[in-house]
Amino acid sequence: MSAVELHHTFDGPEDAPVLVLGSSLGTTGAMWDDQVPAFSERFRVLRYDTRGHGGSPVPSGPYAMDDLGADLLALLDRLEIERASFCGLSIGGMIGMWAASESPERIDRLVLCCTVPHFPPPDLWNERIDTVRAEGMGPMVDPALERWLPDDVRKARPEAEAHLREQIASIPPEGYAGCCEAIRDMDLRPRLASIRASTLVLAGSEDPATPAENVRPLADAIDDAYFVEIDGAAHIANMAQPEAVSAAVLQHLAG
Repeated sequence: MSAVELHHTFDGPEDAPVLVLGSSLGTTGAMWDDQVPAFSERFRVLRYDTRGHGGSPVPSGPYAMDDLGADLLALLDRLEIERASFCGLSIGGMIGMWAASESPERIDRLVLCCTVPHFPPPDLWNERIDTVRAEGMGPMVDPALERWLPDDVRKARPEAEAHLREQIASIPPEGYAGCCEAIRDMDLRPRLASIRASTLVLAGSEDPATPAENVRPLADAIDDAYFVEIDGAAHIANMAQPEAVSAAVLQHLAG
């Protein structure tokens, strides 16, 4: 499948180093709204919508991780960005692993949030794929929010839950299903040794989707990597604990 032209936005000074933000399955670049003010003080922040999500095209599935990674590299080519740092969460992190191993010269520093290189069992993904193709996104919304934000965050910051609810409800079912197929079929573990970027691996202490004990081995498998656990965060760690995530990411990007 050929690369698609991803919808994207820029924030920050035009002459600053580029930081690309990759979003979770079921969200758009708006997932990073809390981070943009801090990140854009020092970086040219490039947010994009994954294939099948937000303003990006929605080709028929199945998608493969090769497709999603090629979309990202094609975007960098189109924007004439030779080298950038990359911070991705969930499927965004998976795409980051692919890109950093496929074209190590393109990725300066790497942040992998709440993500894993291999995500069995296939039945988990097949159930979601069948459901959204038959019934739309409705059945996905509440279970996703339970994985994404801890209960205390949902109560204390209902605007965060509302922001995520709006995003997942808006995702085209075929785009969501296609990305589920990419996650179901991926195994990025053989690629990890090819990653040359200095890497921060982040996990949420309350993440039921990618628990910290499943995320931590990434830091062991990548040569120049270290692990940080964010207390009080579930799967969308940057929205559960925005200040802690922003601080950890900026410290890593500063070297």
